[in-house]
Amino acid sequence: MRCSPFTFPVCFPMRFAVAKQHEEEALAKTNNQQMTGRLLSYLKPYTLSVATAIPLITLTALFELLALNLTMIAVDVYLKPPSDQSLGFFSRSYLSLTNALGWQLTPADGVLFIGLCYLVTIGLVFGLTYLQSIILNSMGQFIMYDLRKEIFAKFQHLPLSYYDQNPVGRLITRLTSDVDALNELFTAGFVTLFSDLFTLVGIIMFLLLINWKLALVSMVIVPLLFAVTVWFRINATATYRIVRLKMARINAFLQEHISGMMVVQLFNREERALADFTDINDQHRVANINTIFYYAVFYPAVGFVSSIGTGLVVWYGGGQVIQGALSLGALIFFIQSMQRFYEPIQDISEKYNILQAAIAASERIFKLLDEPLEITSPENPVRLAEPIRGQIEFRNVSFAYKPGEWVLKDVSFKAAPGTSIALVGATGSGKTTITSLLMRFYDIQEGQILLDGVDIRQLDLRQLRQSFGIVLQDVFLFAGNIADNIRLGNPKIGEERIRFAAQEVQADEFIQALAGGYEAEVKERGATLSVGQKQLLSFARALAFDPRILILDEATSSIDTHTEQLIQQAIDRLLVNRTSIIVAHRLSTIQKADTIIVLHKGEIREMGTHQELLAQRGLYRRLYELQYKDQTANAPEVVEPANLPLASSHLEAQAFEG
Repeated sequence: MRCSPFTFPVCFPMRFAVAKQHEEEALAKTNNQQMTGRLLSYLKPYTLSVATAIPLITLTALFELLALNLTMIAVDVYLKPPSDQSLGFFSRSYLSLTNALGWQLTPADGVLFIGLCYLVTIGLVFGLTYLQSIILNSMGQFIMYDLRKEIFAKFQHLPLSYYDQNPVGRLITRLTSDVDALNELFTAGFVTLFSDLFTLVGIIMFLLLINWKLALVSMVIVPLLFAVTVWFRINATATYRIVRLKMARINAFLQEHISGMMVVQLFNREERALADFTDINDQHRVANINTIFYYAVFYPAVGFVSSIGTGLVVWYGGGQVIQGALSLGALIFFIQSMQRFYEPIQDISEKYNILQAAIAASERIFKLLDEPLEITSPENPVRLAEPIRGQIEFRNVSFAYKPGEWVLKDVSFKAAPGTSIALVGATGSGKTTITSLLMRFYDIQEGQILLDGVDIRQLDLRQLRQSFGIVLQDVFLFAGNIADNIRLGNPKIGEERIRFAAQEVQADEFIQALAGGYEAEVKERGATLSVGQKQLLSFARALAFDPRILILDEATSSIDTHTEQLIQQAIDRLLVNRTSIIVAHRLSTIQKADTIIVLHKGEIREMGTHQELLAQRGLYRRLYELQYKDQTANAPEVVEPANLPLASSHLEAQAFEG
């Protein structure tokens, strides 16, 4: 059922209930006062700006009220004979001042003088408003800058498990639209709220000074106005949260499908993707319409109540003028003041809406910022002697991404400095998990992982991770140029080192062929480069950083045989005097490993050299024979072909389940 302005009484409660029931992200109930206090803390670095803006806002409101008084004075003193009226407080004060100064102005001159004063006053209001706008908006931009910087810094320290559970699009929403929602709060919320309160108090004081009875009559509608405001405030709060959540879902969907557009088009999923997006987009539209509904009721209701108040002033005040108890200028002042009186009330309600929108956004931002950093350096980390030796040991390591679902079970092995270990196993056996645990992207539940004899949880994270170089199957390149993607912002890696690393891994030839060479532009994720070229750059990156421990995770699986032959010697040089962990990709690399570990369902089933494992006639032997059965069918001994790919996933499954 689609909502329309005619179906709100039935549609809105139903859609809102469904949204709440099926919403995939729970929204925490946050104490608004605590949240507001936390938001205010971001104003502390800009106390001077706030301290400057508040007097400007106060003066602006004061001059606006003065302009209203000038209108009353012009009517009472110059447009109607004083003998025919009872002058109010401000008109009497003006006459006393002019008499003291000896001014004898004709009605025409007096009106001209008041008019000039009015123009000067409005000019001052313009100038003060301009200054406060510059100050407040500049402050808002600086606060957004600080907040985005804080969020991005948090992103860089959150564990990988957090990104496993949260779509990237939603995280981008925190840094963009959620932070934007706070900008209006700081520029038109906290500080300008002071202006509205000052205006309200000032108008009430002026009204009481002029005629306290009429002032009380004009205040009769305030409780009704307050009731309308509370109704709007309560109902609008929930819808703001829903709108923000729906926007986050749109961003997450867009990020995923734009990144995977090749797959969408390849499998003809355009219509299905459009249908899914249409549904998410419609949910966002409905959430916004629900918010608009409350606006559509609130503002006309405030206008209606304000008209009642103005009518009461005209009725009672007009009677006072007829009886001679109130001047005509004072009545005009009351009518203008009541119209000005309701504006701050509407503004305060609007500021509350801005506050609610900001709280809905800040709940999500602060939830992110409060996310515990599960993987951090200890307070007093152990510092390994530089350069590290590169000795690795797993002692009875067990690990699960989800409680009870063990990915590794009681895994133990050692790698002496300068030796190589190859990990072999079917998909999901835990090969890549071992490398992730070694760099402490996740923390283990049981056992110990040691580097140079020290538990890695006792080491400084920076020292630990800078000891590793990694070449992945799926190479990630950043937008920029070739040289920047090799050095990754490390100022210690100069141009000579970059060129040396590229030459060593046979990447220099294709780099020099690019327009611009090492300064050639790299598009997002290296879209303009081939898979083989990206992997060559990944090898150059690893060599440029000169790590003590090297991890090759399916590093040449996407490189053709010719390209692999070009870099094989470079890999051999790269492995010299380095401890290396190689996730099985090419048989030639596996054969040369000092130790091959065969994993099956998270457990080590076999361990040894290539020849030792073949002699055992176990899982590794079966995997080998399945891969090369055509070559081994007529051979008395197992042939050792070079540069041939290892088993595909289904052959691995056959080998390990056979």
